[in-house]
Amino acid sequence: MSLATPLTPTEIVTELDRYIVGQHAAKKAVAIALRNRWRRQNLPAELRDEVAPKNIIMIGPTGVGKTEIARRLAKLSQAPFIKVEASKYTEVGYVGRDVESMIRDLTELSVTMVKAEMAAAVRERTEALAEERVLDLLLPRRAGEAFSSGTLEEVSPDASRDATRDKLRAQLRAGKLDERMIELDVQAQAGPMFEIFSGQGMEEVGMNIKDMLAHLMPGKTRRRRLKVGEARRLLAQEEAQKLVDVDEAVSQAIRRVEDSGIVFLDELDKIAGREGAHGPDVSREGVQRDLLPIVEGSTVTTKYGMVRTDHILFIAAGAFHVSKPSDLIPELQGRFPIRVELEPLTREDFVRILSEPQNALIRQYVELLKTEGVTLAFAPDAVEEVAEIASTVNQRAENIGARRLYTVMEKLLEEVSFAAPEMRGQEVKIDAHYVRAHLAAVLEDEDLSRYIL
Repeated sequence: MSLATPLTPTEIVTELDRYIVGQHAAKKAVAIALRNRWRRQNLPAELRDEVAPKNIIMIGPTGVGKTEIARRLAKLSQAPFIKVEASKYTEVGYVGRDVESMIRDLTELSVTMVKAEMAAAVRERTEALAEERVLDLLLPRRAGEAFSSGTLEEVSPDASRDATRDKLRAQLRAGKLDERMIELDVQAQAGPMFEIFSGQGMEEVGMNIKDMLAHLMPGKTRRRRLKVGEARRLLAQEEAQKLVDVDEAVSQAIRRVEDSGIVFLDELDKIAGREGAHGPDVSREGVQRDLLPIVEGSTVTTKYGMVRTDHILFIAAGAFHVSKPSDLIPELQGRFPIRVELEPLTREDFVRILSEPQNALIRQYVELLKTEGVTLAFAPDAVEEVAEIASTVNQRAENIGARRLYTVMEKLLEEVSFAAPEMRGQEVKIDAHYVRAHLAAVLEDEDLSRYIL
């Protein structure tokens, strides 16, 4: 969702409905939150800074759509978006990632996005410059002639040479020269010394040593033999780096993070611990206290500069099987004013998940086997039977929601998937009888664990 052409909450929910079955309350909450990002940008300047984002916490069992909502939200928002697991962070003073790294990662992502957009805006020019450089390599210039990388103007007194160059240009644009090998100088990859500073522990250092060394040490190039098609791509990237204003890209990226950044904080329940507990719970509460200023609004140091988190939207999620939202420290609870409970999935939901969404599981398997020349035909009663079995297994074993459908479908189509290369041209009809015959052992055996279902 760009600020120029925002989707309405209804349009956002409609888009989410294409991929996610049910959970209307959660969809409605994130749709309003996304729309509010645009609304805030249109407020008077004196009021804009006073409007804080209404952070959301989604509560529900595993496999009901929390993570899927986050994935689809990332595509819809067209804003800097990062999904992180709360359980990956540790309290300051412990070995591991600290919570500020999520903002650094979000900023890095935003810079990459803005640079890509700027490169796309000058793509036509960079491709033309790359084309000229490739032609210079295919038809080297004589001493004293102008090098064309910096300009699109041709400077050649030799008409026959110009004709040859034009002929090569036509062949190049037609793709006839893509497989020809040429030699060119390319930027050498960073050596082992740089890798020492790219480890997880070093990311927490305020000064990015890896970048500092990269600026201190002169860039090296090496001669490589490449196909013309690959050379054009590399040269276009090189020209784009020259044309993109890095300082402006960084400035835009930081503004974008501060105004429209979104952090999806998964597995929040894993760091919920009761006050006064010993052992690991102490570290969990420490993570919560470290997380609190980030969510409340603070300034984080990144290699691109200072980033304020006051208006970053945080969407948290957790199953909360063992712990409860009330087990979070009160200050953190208060920073997530909107709470949405996601409903457990029913057999009817499974039927819809298998057949309705744009990325429906049955459609995925049909298309996968079509690549082998095998036609899968699912009867309606087969879909009902698969949903029934998945629901039954969830009741008898641990309830893992819609993820159960993946394991059931994989078991159901195991034989067909294995033999598909030898079944080209055949049609396999899947009906309720076929489903029961291939999954009977699963339902009859109480020890479901041996089927990894």
